[in-house]
Amino acid sequence: MSAFARALYRVRSPLYYAAALVLIVGVLLGLVLDGGTADRVRSALMGAALVVAIACGILAVLGPRLLPTQSARTVQSPVRGRWVAVNSPASAVPSHGVRTYGQAYAIDLVFDPTDNPRPAFGGPRAMPPASDYPALGQPVLAMIDGVVVRASGGRRDHRARANTMGVVYMTWEGMLREIGGPGFIVGNHVTIRGDDGFYALVAHLQRGSVTVRRGQRVVAGQQIGRCGNSGNSSEPHVHAQLMDRASLWTAQGVPLAFAGIRTDVAAEPYDGVPPNGEHLVAGVRTLS
Repeated sequence: MSAFARALYRVRSPLYYAAALVLIVGVLLGLVLDGGTADRVRSALMGAALVVAIACGILAVLGPRLLPTQSARTVQSPVRGRWVAVNSPASAVPSHGVRTYGQAYAIDLVFDPTDNPRPAFGGPRAMPPASDYPALGQPVLAMIDGVVVRASGGRRDHRARANTMGVVYMTWEGMLREIGGPGFIVGNHVTIRGDDGFYALVAHLQRGSVTVRRGQRVVAGQQIGRCGNSGNSSEPHVHAQLMDRASLWTAQGVPLAFAGIRTDVAAEPYDGVPPNGEHLVAGVRTLS
């Protein structure tokens, strides 16, 4: 029974989308149909879709209790330099508030160099250009050795959402993006299938910056793109996650740990992820 429940939990998102579509179509048909067999069929379909939607909601709440406990897999950092952690699994799981799209243990990294600080949140402009942020265009690296299974680079880099009004707009915009599916959420991205069968994804890449193609073999540390602001993003940053499947519709998140990162240049290296608000320093020489 638990295996069946886990299988249903895995496909809850596509089931929910299908149920929502049936409900919407049923309402529209109700405007043109009046009685008869067609109306009864419509009502039956809408009833079944409502039951499926409710079941998906229950699964979203109870399903995580059925998932097996997994240890973190150590990978290379997808960035170099000084970055600050946002939406980190070291602070909360699921790190982004939801487990959909395989992002239960995802982390967002925002470039925060000491010599070029990023703009502070809450300024007078709700949507400044992405070029105001030092993260834009920073190299993004493969986290694991493996084969590229997805490489998307054509979505535009939109403006940042830099104050409360901008975030309110992003919230409504995000609802519309959800209708389009996960590609509209993660924006430009690269997914790599590792030799151990797990998948590493980096998202919100800069338009036209992806340097790899599907089927190409890459090694950890190889540049595969640049940091952008595509998809559902408030400012240029790198979204990184591990998954057990390539499809964002059915993937479950896998815990990850970055190898040999530091909290600052002089600190001792460790394997892990920094909590929210703390820095990750990678690929920078220590002081001698």
